[in-house]
Amino acid sequence: MPQHNSNKTKNILVTGANGQLGLCIKALQSKYRDLRFVLTDYEDLDITDLDQVKAFFKMNNFDYCINCAAYTAVDKAETEKELAFKINMTGAKNLAVACKASEVVLIHISTDFVFDGNNTRPYKETDATNPLSVYGKTKLEGETAIQKLLKKYFIIRTSWLYSEYGNNFVKIMLRLAETRNEISVVSDQIGSPTYAGDLAEVILKIIHIQSEDYGIYHYSNKGKTSWFEFAKAIFEEAKKKIEVTPIKTEAYPTAAKRPNYSVLDTSKIKKSLKIEVPFWQSNITKAIK
Repeated sequence: MPQHNSNKTKNILVTGANGQLGLCIKALQSKYRDLRFVLTDYEDLDITDLDQVKAFFKMNNFDYCINCAAYTAVDKAETEKELAFKINMTGAKNLAVACKASEVVLIHISTDFVFDGNNTRPYKETDATNPLSVYGKTKLEGETAIQKLLKKYFIIRTSWLYSEYGNNFVKIMLRLAETRNEISVVSDQIGSPTYAGDLAEVILKIIHIQSEDYGIYHYSNKGKTSWFEFAKAIFEEAKKKIEVTPIKTEAYPTAAKRPNYSVLDTSKIKKSLKIEVPFWQSNITKAIK
């Protein structure tokens, strides 16, 4: 059996380290002196290749694996099913297999898209899942594979992730504001925009306090809004003069069906980690700057 560090420094593998969440974790590295990070992306570690994953784990003495690697092109997944499943399900399963063999705790990031959006109150971890899209299905199957293989895991479902990094709604809106003076945004899909930096802090806190409250958790920023209201808030913060018109989902057809309501109940993670969850508006400025 691999020997684990009983001394202070914990070795953390981060997959998908060039995505927005991975980059937010990277930005927090200096704050956590007791953690040593091995940041990998597709070029360094192909999570869909089990042999490569096993070998990588054998070479390194990890204590935790944070899986930020994911296929997240929601509409494209409808036609690229195989690739989406390969990354979101097989990749998650491969990491779980390696984590089990090396006694590593897996922290896996999932999504509000595992729900169908028919709820009228925030979704609890115990609510029935029913994904509407291929993306949602692949993420749910990834969760299931992890649960079958591991006892020591944290699956964190999050929603509407944005930050100063990567490609996200805030960045898209700011780009559009450069070339347009009016824009239409869907107003009948309700959720909680979540700053990736806040989620990164939560993940590192789990490791820092060495929590053993394993299981599924929901984490998103506080409050709820529509894409339309979110867009308005972004332009306000960025001091951009642009007219935003609300439209219904039907007026903006997409390849993948999205949940109309995907607000997550975060009371479990708040209680377990004793954290305060910031409001969704609180870090828009940070992401813009």
